[in-house]
Amino acid sequence: MAQDPTVPKLNFEYWLDKAVEWGQATTLESQKDVCLHLPQLQEFLHQLYEAIKHLQGPTVVIQQFPLIGQLLGRLCWNPFVIGYDESQETLMWCLCCLYSSEPQNAVELKANSWVRSLLCHLLSSSKWESNEAETSAFISALGYTSADYYCHLVKNMVVSLVRELRENQFSGLNIQESISASRVNAISIVCVPLITLPDLAPLLETLLLYHGGSSKEILSSEFLESVNEAFLKKKISLPESVIFSLWLRHLPSLEKATLHLLDQLFSIQLNSLEEVACVIKDSLLHKFPLKAYFPYHHQPLVRGLVRRPFELPTTYWSQHVKRISDMLKALVEDTNASSLTDLFEIWFLVACFGEWLDIAAEQLVKAAVEPDPVLWLLAFYYCPKNENQQRAQTVVEAQEVYSHLMMLFNCADLSLKDLEAAVHRVTGTEQCCNQQFTTHLLTNFLLFSPGGHKIAQECIYHITEITDTSKEVHNLLIRTAYRFNHSGEENQRTVKLLNELLQKLMLKV
Repeated sequence: MAQDPTVPKLNFEYWLDKAVEWGQATTLESQKDVCLHLPQLQEFLHQLYEAIKHLQGPTVVIQQFPLIGQLLGRLCWNPFVIGYDESQETLMWCLCCLYSSEPQNAVELKANSWVRSLLCHLLSSSKWESNEAETSAFISALGYTSADYYCHLVKNMVVSLVRELRENQFSGLNIQESISASRVNAISIVCVPLITLPDLAPLLETLLLYHGGSSKEILSSEFLESVNEAFLKKKISLPESVIFSLWLRHLPSLEKATLHLLDQLFSIQLNSLEEVACVIKDSLLHKFPLKAYFPYHHQPLVRGLVRRPFELPTTYWSQHVKRISDMLKALVEDTNASSLTDLFEIWFLVACFGEWLDIAAEQLVKAAVEPDPVLWLLAFYYCPKNENQQRAQTVVEAQEVYSHLMMLFNCADLSLKDLEAAVHRVTGTEQCCNQQFTTHLLTNFLLFSPGGHKIAQECIYHITEITDTSKEVHNLLIRTAYRFNHSGEENQRTVKLLNELLQKLMLKV
């Protein structure tokens, strides 16, 4: 095929012959010949890169320059060539022009595999090690050990690539002048086996912050997944802004990070919520932009839920709980939230900020809030589906329990028999949601009512012996203790009872 007249004529045959000759170089004279020609070779490689960088894909490049593979392959394995000035960087850019992010035929698939292996060779110091005496002599003449020499090559190459990407990112070049998406994709792929190499960190950061103006993701999904995996396993350390960029541009990585955190929380023996908070903080998922988790949710509700209770005076808690309940009810009853998927997403949002649910139940038994909105809020949490008016029935039953408990709230002398009706709601129901809801109300009643203190241990022991609610009660008490530590609780008798109940339940959980 005739060469495109718009492409400058390049003397491939001459440099290919030289590359073959250099590959067989064994004498000092032949090595000197390599060194003498390095400046001209570098100029040739620059011209080659300028000629091929705008061609449409590796197939076109190979059609225009059939000998390019042989030439680049030989040059990449010559330590004198890759050690000279910017030759290594230019070779990498030339190779990236032969890589296709979406291969269309067998030629492009084969080219991808070949390019990937050569790029890995150029990037990996372990693959550069050579036992040839003449190469070692050359490196020693430069004043380096072999390890230092290749380490410097890696660092210089990374610096060059980072500079090129950053200049392209901020230079305002048009699409034709900018680095192609396929070349950036190729660089990201070749980084995969080298993710944990410390010298590669600046390149990882630059790639993860690079977008190139494309609406499609230009980085390899394999690269994004590998970086995320290495970060979660603490094999690499990257700035927070870089990790946030990774999670925002690749939601599967955010999902995996979230599941990894949940797995940690469930598998590690944690004795307090302070330890839980420490693990969560270490994961960076507190610090991640909130809207990234809930981009399609009602943002006023999200903002209401994300407010931490200790950020507000306790006198405002009841008002805030009512506002959350009103917004949630309006959202749930909206026609757009009628599907089970929509309901689950709304429920999951509420469950993520369960601290307000605990405060709602506490405010309820203290008679510090209007009961109906709070009962509805708790009923939605414990019974999000409303099949056959199940949630409505849950609210009715909860109102009966609540009214009964409020009649007994100020009684100083209570017995287990006085709470028989409420206890029966826990032990006698087959519906798990109603059982958990009632247990929540009853536990708070025992903690905060004057007479509840006397029978709290007996009552909770009775409930947890008959039903499988030990874990739920224990978790509720731990959350309450954590809240007390942060917001304070003036009633020391309640604090003392809480600690005693926790010690008892620790033996059963």
